[in-house]
Amino acid sequence: MIVVAGEALIDLVPQGAGALVGLQPALGGGPYNTAVALGRLGSPTAFCSRVSSDAFGEALLNGLREAGVDVSSVQRGAEPTTLAVASIDADGSASYSFYVEGTADRLFTAPAQLPDETRAVSFGTCSLVLEPGASAYEELMRTAAARGVFTTLDPNIRAGLIPDADAYRARFKSWLPSVALLKLSEEDALWLGGTPREWLASGPAAVVITQGGDGLTAFTRDGSVHSVPGEEVEVVDTIGAGDTVNAALLHGLAARDALSPAALADLGPEGWTDLLRFAARAAAITCSRAGAEPPYASELSA
Repeated sequence: MIVVAGEALIDLVPQGAGALVGLQPALGGGPYNTAVALGRLGSPTAFCSRVSSDAFGEALLNGLREAGVDVSSVQRGAEPTTLAVASIDADGSASYSFYVEGTADRLFTAPAQLPDETRAVSFGTCSLVLEPGASAYEELMRTAAARGVFTTLDPNIRAGLIPDADAYRARFKSWLPSVALLKLSEEDALWLGGTPREWLASGPAAVVITQGGDGLTAFTRDGSVHSVPGEEVEVVDTIGAGDTVNAALLHGLAARDALSPAALADLGPEGWTDLLRFAARAAAITCSRAGAEPPYASELSA
């Protein structure tokens, strides 16, 4: 089982141009999207979070269940659901403003243990920024890594939520010894500073950087670099594309029985190329339709 730990929220997506255009609620949150994408790909998946008991919270849980995701580890709370108001640029890129004060997901507490069958845990996005939940997710990350569980991190930077950029950058570096696979976008890498080689020296076995339409590149500890181009597609928007990459990488590694640092080192050029191409194709399908709508396994095998 792959466990995805982090926030579930509601994206409010504009249905046209202008400040007062109508907003369409959509299920979202980077970890949430990753869990749904894993479920649709067919990986046994569980979601570990705290979700509101309001109507939005119920809709979020239903979306997970429909994707085949185990929600037995989800905590519940009476506080409202976090909202993210999206803005879509001309090229389909999305940016967000957030309504997070007093919301349910940021009151997450670390569970005493993960499911016995857990093979990997995925972390990222707002859940590692907003306290007190951020410290609880950090505790879970360190505990899982110490027990030998494969861990992945997608920082998925939302700069507007980070009050002290330098403090966050230092905290990011402190996580790296507990991370097996680091995945981030070019924009995230630029904001964080540093290089893949510097990050690899701190702990991860591999770093994958997404480059939008230009594809993906993986860097590994042995000095190897593996790149694939992006899949050509008519972009509707990029919501959920990076989250789909997270899921595709984890799904592909699980299928190869490669959810360990040693196995990552043994993938080799052909293995990395196949894995990255699979992730690029999955992300392209997500970009071809509105909102975070990751593909099903049947769409990638066709």
